Amino acid sequence: MPNQEKNLSIGLLSRQTDCKIETIRYYEKIGIFPKPPRTGGGHRIYSENHLKRLVFIRRGRELGFSLEDIRALLKLIDGGAYTCQQVEDITLHHLGNIHQKILDLKKLEKILAEISSKCEGGVVPDCPILDALFEQKKVKVK
Repeated sequence: MPNQEKNLSIGLLSRQTDCKIETIRYYEKIGIFPKPPRTGGGHRIYSENHLKRLVFIRRGRELGFSLEDIRALLKLIDGGAYTCQQVEDITLHHLGNIHQKILDLKKLEKILAEISSKCEGGVVPDCPILDALFEQKKVKVK
């Protein structure tokens, strides 16, 4: 039996990947997702390869990769001559960004804890949290 290519509508592709139709069209527009052929009536016809690529993009986004990182990974894949080292380099760069975000979030947590500790939770209109948000100076963490 010959291998039959699955033809998917954009709605079915959306449901199977849990990706909004607008997002699929956006990915096509920015060039990380190939534009599919169209029927005589102008409807997009997606293949199994489109499905796999969209799953790859969605999974990459779930893992926090930027669209540029995903573009770089797909460029390697599309070129066919990539090495695991090249993929690792992109991944390690992303991991470094995640570590920096974690440090920034911990700093933010300390600042917000310090600001909120000054609040007595009373019914007076004065609020040290709001006062701190209006300040132009940076709040320093001890």
